[in-house]
Amino acid sequence: MKPSSILLIAGEPSGDQLAAELVRALRQRTGPLEPQFFGAGGPAMAAAGVEILCDLTAHSVIGPADALRQLGQFRRAFRELLEAARERTPDVVIGVDFGAFNLRFLKAITAMTSERSGTFQNWRPRRVQFVSPQVWASRAGRAQEMPRILDQLLSILPFEKEWYAKNAPGVRVDFVGHPLVDRHGRPPELPFPSTGQRPHLVLLPGSRSGELRRHWPVVAAAAQKVIENTEARCTLVLPHEAARLALPPEVPHPKGMSIQIGNLATALADADVAIASTGTVTLECAWFAVPTIALYKTSWSTYQIGKRIIQVPFLAMPNLLAGKAVLPEFVQDAATSDALAEATLRLLTTPGALTEARKALIQVRQLLGPPGATNRAAEKILAD
Repeated sequence: MKPSSILLIAGEPSGDQLAAELVRALRQRTGPLEPQFFGAGGPAMAAAGVEILCDLTAHSVIGPADALRQLGQFRRAFRELLEAARERTPDVVIGVDFGAFNLRFLKAITAMTSERSGTFQNWRPRRVQFVSPQVWASRAGRAQEMPRILDQLLSILPFEKEWYAKNAPGVRVDFVGHPLVDRHGRPPELPFPSTGQRPHLVLLPGSRSGELRRHWPVVAAAAQKVIENTEARCTLVLPHEAARLALPPEVPHPKGMSIQIGNLATALADADVAIASTGTVTLECAWFAVPTIALYKTSWSTYQIGKRIIQVPFLAMPNLLAGKAVLPEFVQDAATSDALAEATLRLLTTPGALTEARKALIQVRQLLGPPGATNRAAEKILAD
């Protein structure tokens, strides 16, 4: 298959990066007459040559409360993208992560193409979702509609193919591996150097304003306690300047802490231990074999909804992959500064604790598949 145009939708910074990598892989395989790429994304997709119709990455949210506040923006973007699809009739429509929005959009595309079928209007784009929505974690019934609205699901987690085979066997699922494997080069291996006199603590409280508002006060206080007990060096890593500006100004910074914008790999390559939100970043910590204390705090209403519908025992992805708590997790009321500090100090002061934790993370890393995930994804998209 050699498409002439491809519509992509990414709604978060991580999806923006992944979509940009996919576009480059597709372009390498389509020859001199490359397709036109357009859709929703952010600066990474724009740099990869995608025509950006709207930037949903500027409005990424966590939980229903955040989503409700920005519902109008999402509705406008949805209508704009659907109209662009109607006018341009792309050969392929690709949702990149951002499952709640993208599945609704693919459903709308399916309805639109049904209306336009006929002798002179036979538009049938290939409908692809790259990164499975977490239907295996909550509201599994959402998977039942996917065979009707999806031609292909490209999975980056190894257990998803088996889950769909049991719970929604009509979904075509291809496990392509995790893109993280290609991003940071060769990871550290055993044996690790012994921790120096001043261990390095890396803080990763998140990037969205809501995350930082809830996470930073307890993370900062926990880090201060760790520094007082170990004289640790401390680095706060944020993905962009907007996140630094979103830090609650009334929260004092830990003594001697430095702030780093971007270049997460540099910080993790030198880290002894991390305190991180339970997002994709915990997998990056696992890739660098950095023992990590994971936390998650959200609004009361989001938590009440979540605890009733979430069907998995862990939030941090390394724990889900391992099937056990290789990272200590502290959720909602359990995520106090004392609890985070105590868990961090236990790793830094218990003989052998860091090494054992690193060994467990290396085992998790091996589950992410071989290099070349986005290349395999591009090949799967173009194969049919």
